[in-house]
Amino acid sequence: MPRRILVLCGHPTPDSFCEAICRAYEGGAAAGGHECRVTLLRELKFDPILHGGYRNRMELEPDLVAAQDAIKWAEHLVFVYPTWWGSLPALLKGFVDRTFLPGFAFKYRENSPFWDRLLAGRTARLIVTMDAPWWYDTIINGATSRHTMATPILKFSGVRPVRSTVFDQVRKASEEKRAKWLNKVRLLGAAAG
Repeated sequence: MPRRILVLCGHPTPDSFCEAICRAYEGGAAAGGHECRVTLLRELKFDPILHGGYRNRMELEPDLVAAQDAIKWAEHLVFVYPTWWGSLPALLKGFVDRTFLPGFAFKYRENSPFWDRLLAGRTARLIVTMDAPWWYDTIINGATSRHTMATPILKFSGVRPVRSTVFDQVRKASEEKRAKWLNKVRLLGAAAG
């Protein structure tokens, strides 16, 4: 069954391998009959700092309003980003801070420790690149970037399941290996996985 897919690229540099992954996923999704949109976060105009936290609500820039509309439209979210220093790039973290807000992604219940998950009904895939071996990131670093995106952000907001694909040691990867990875991504896109 065709799905509505939003692919978000969290790499700040043009022509990155992450951007190639986004385009491969988009091509696979189109071949699979899905409707797919790609958002390159580096092209959005917004202040990534949540000044004042949740106490002093910042007005959303038009690009963030459009991003929230795209997230609401989507049935499946795909986040493509590199792991830097064991974490998310600042661009992606700033995007999450500014868009996954109370009243959009979640809503606390009055006089209760529980909350409403306002993005329920969506699924997600994380496609993560890194220069470290995956086992080092997982065992030594605790897969912090994947865990942060999957649990305290997406699952907290009701998005589930959240699956992940990791491409490791990218800096040393041959063109042949990168081509195999892109083919794998096309297949994921075709399956809306």
